[in-house]
Formats: sequence, C-alpha cells, structure tokens
Amino acid sequence: MSLATTGHLAKIFTENQEALLEGWLGTMLSRLVRRDKNAEAELRQQAARFIPLLIKALDKGSSYDIDSASWAEVRQLLGEISATRVRQGYSPTETALFIFALKEPLFALLRSAMAADPVALTTEITETGSLFDRLGLYTIEEYQKSREQVIMRQQQELMELSTPVVQLWKDVLALPLIGTLDSARTQVVMESLLQKIIDTGASIAIIDITGVPTVDTLVAQHLLKTVAAARLMGADCIISGIRPQIAQTIVHLGVNLEDVITKATLADAFLVALKRVGATVAHVG
Repeated sequence: MSLATTGHLAKIFTENQEALLEGWLGTMLSRLVRRDKNAEAELRQQAARFIPLLIKALDKGSSYDIDSASWAEVRQLLGEISATRVRQGYSPTETALFIFALKEPLFALLRSAMAADPVALTTEITETGSLFDRLGLYTIEEYQKSREQVIMRQQQELMELSTPVVQLWKDVLALPLIGTLDSARTQVVMESLLQKIIDTGASIAIIDITGVPTVDTLVAQHLLKTVAAARLMGADCIISGIRPQIAQTIVHLGVNLEDVITKATLADAFLVALKRVGATVAHVG
C-alpha cells in the first residue's frame, strides 16, 4: 500500500467523520442482538474514539500493516473493547461486528469519491477491505485471549472455593476435598492448608477425601506431598474418607501410608484429633 493510497483513505475519514460515524452506528445497531440505552451509548462512545485513532494511524503509517508501531493505539483500543465484550457476554461475531459494520458506509463513500477512476476504486476497495478484515480478525483474537484469561481466573477461583480449610477445634483443621486432585489443584490445596496452619497455629490437619472419586498413584503422591509439607510447618495430618475401594486401590498400588493416620470417616478422624490435642467429647445427660 503506497503512502498516497493510505493518505487518500485518511482524507476520506477526516472529511466524512460524522457521516461515517452515523452510518456505522446505524449498521451496528440494526444487527445488535441486545438493544438498550446503555449499550447504544457505550457503542457510540467506542466508535467515536476509534475513528480519530484510525485517522492518526493512517496519517502516521505508510502501509496498512496493523502490527506496526503506528497502529499501536488502534490495537490497544480494540483489545479493550474485546475484553469488555467478553465480560458483558457478547459473542465473537458480535465483537467483530464493531469493525465489519464500518465497511458498508465506508465503501459507499469510496464509490462516490472515486467513481471517475474505476481501476483505482477497485484497488482501494480491495485493500481497504483487506485492512478491515485484519482488524476484525484482530478483535476476535483479542476476544479469545480475554475469554481464556477469564476462564483461567474462574477455574482458579473455583479451585480455591472447592478447597476450604475449616477450623474444627482450637488446634484442629479440616480440609474436605471434592473432585479430582491434579497437580494444579494440589498446589492450591497445599498453599491454602499451609497458610491456615500459619494463621491458626494448628497442630492437627484432617484431609478428608470422601469427595474424591478415585485415588490413583498420582493422587496418592499429591496427598503425601501435602502431608509432608504440613509436617514441615509443625502439623500432623490425618487422612479420612478411606473407603473400602480406595483402601484396596492404595494397597494394590503399593503406596506407603504406614506413617500417616487414616480413618474411614471425618468423625472418626476428628475424635482422634481431639484426643491428640488433649480434648474429649462426652454425652450430656
């Protein structure tokens, strides 16, 4: 793309900002699934910010290479818009429409301004179309990145919520585990447990695996690592929720739990923990 052609498109935008903005908004709003005053106001604000940045990029650059430094501000704005659309629940198509909807009013202006030179018009429309296709694809890529970040953050939050450390007694903690115990979750479990041991000064931690569907070699190793880490912090661990199937699996796998107290239920483990800290439970009456 030559500097002259780039400058020509910048001139079209500069001289027709209001007409392009209204035509662009009209196309977007006609295809927008959710229509309310807040959405329309936000859309108008984003469009009003985009056109001046696009003109600036066209004036500064000598090509339509959107990866170049002259397009940095345009990319930044599109990234912000895409991230906002993810949080608001828009689809990738609705997000890309922000760019693609500008083609229709822009091409109409180009056809009017360059009607006397069909060859130049064809070239301009082809290269301008390619530019907006790349910008539209860029919004989709940014949308996907933002969505992946949201999913990762939600997964992290779910892991933290699904591994609560509860103080059952003055020196006794309980960590009920539910679901699959993989390496990432083990790290969260370990960090949560160790932090609670530091905060409370507990000497006993009960790790309840009643809600863990299966125990294989990897899960057993994760449990042993957690037990070892807790011991380094001065707390002994009791593993509860050992069902017959899990007991058979552990024996079959040859996992050594001889130095770890194991109990069938959380209640049994709690009684052992109370005894070890010098407390008892008695019936009243």
